Amino acid sequence: MLTFTALGPFHAWSDGVPLDLGGQRQRAVLARLLVAGGRAVPVTTLIDELWPGDPPAQALSTIQGYVSRLRRALEPGRAPREEAGVLVSAARGYALRATPDQVDAWRFEDLVQSDGDPARLWEAMDAALALWRGPALAEFSDLTWAVTEAGRLEELRLVAVERRAGAGLALGRATALVADLEAHASAYPLREEAWRLLALALYRTGRQGDALGALRRARAIWRDELGLDLTSGLQRLEGDMLAQRLEEPASPAPATSPAPVSASVAGPALRVLVADDQALVRAGMRTVLSDEPGLEPAGEAADGEEAIALARRTRPDVVLLDIQMPRLDGLAAARRILADERPPKVIVMTTFGSDDNLYAALRAGVSGFVLKTSPPEQLVAAIRAAAAGDALIDPAVTTRVIAGFAGRTDPASPPALAGLSDDRIDVLKLVARGLTNQQIARTLALPEPAVAARVTALLDHLGLIDRAQLVVAAYESGLVTPGGAIRK
Repeated sequence: MLTFTALGPFHAWSDGVPLDLGGQRQRAVLARLLVAGGRAVPVTTLIDELWPGDPPAQALSTIQGYVSRLRRALEPGRAPREEAGVLVSAARGYALRATPDQVDAWRFEDLVQSDGDPARLWEAMDAALALWRGPALAEFSDLTWAVTEAGRLEELRLVAVERRAGAGLALGRATALVADLEAHASAYPLREEAWRLLALALYRTGRQGDALGALRRARAIWRDELGLDLTSGLQRLEGDMLAQRLEEPASPAPATSPAPVSASVAGPALRVLVADDQALVRAGMRTVLSDEPGLEPAGEAADGEEAIALARRTRPDVVLLDIQMPRLDGLAAARRILADERPPKVIVMTTFGSDDNLYAALRAGVSGFVLKTSPPEQLVAAIRAAAAGDALIDPAVTTRVIAGFAGRTDPASPPALAGLSDDRIDVLKLVARGLTNQQIARTLALPEPAVAARVTALLDHLGLIDRAQLVVAAYESGLVTPGGAIRK
């Protein structure tokens, strides 16, 4: 079966085997047709969008050559004069003929728009989120159409996260949702629905004070960032909590549930390497990965040196790395893994961990850290979020670590921020507050591609590899302070 994956690295697959789609621009032609959702894209549009403002003289023949080679890759058994059935000619251009089951992004969008009772909705959103393997269309981030589509898909992903949480609350699963909603609200602090769901989840677990505290945090962030108070909806929720007018928590869902919605667009699962010196921990992680659709073990290592060698040999998507191991500790191993070309995402695992080690891990460019004692659903959420490019850091631990180290001088820290232009400083401040490129674009009234370009420029200027490192740099320099205002 021929399938296409765009929710992560862009690939076409034949029965699970990746196809050679050629160079970057040739791959971009197929990606652009996938983004069109089966509609025809005129050749003139392809030329304008693949070479913005400066198409080569032979652009038309170049596009035709790309299409010809893509057709051979996608339909190798097609006779020379036989009409193409996948990448077809249509309306002075080309179109991709496929079904939603063949394209992960199309299947994802259908699932996000699903309706039904809470149990059915939970399964649909779970299936939708399982399709994500990383930032959508990231390898085409220099092209406006790809950035626009990636932003649209990311917004749908956040909607899926929130619809799943809403269904979970209706099913009486508030306790299991609190940790994920804490991370979601911290990562996207300007989303009203994130704070509403978090406050409700806390309230329904009997933590009324924490629920009101979450709304106070939202109010402080919005006043600091936007100069606005809570929305009327959140203010009503706050009033209902104070007056204890909210409905009682739902009873827990029964053990049985409807048959799950299939999450499958044929293609590889997220491959996860586990490195820990305790065999019992490795066995537990292996069970979690094997039982979870869309994830699979990529190997196991018992020390840092073995983890580095195995990561280079197996090329996993995510590495779960114990911070304390013999021969070479997890922190040193993380640095060496992340120094490789096109490294995997690295999540540090810790039982408790010293603040010094955790902070050093963030500075090294890890995607975050999780506790070994976290329940399986939180570990799975961490893996998927890291693969999607999000920072996975426990909010309470992060606050403590950042507060302890903010403003310290470190001889190994990036160059001073003094040489940055005002527009890059503005972006850095908002990155440090956890805003996405899309949210930064709305806040600064900029096109999203311009924000992406400034973030990339910041990483290049400071010699960093990961967005989480930008946050650390902003706190280390004193540009942003924990819980306080951004320095002008």
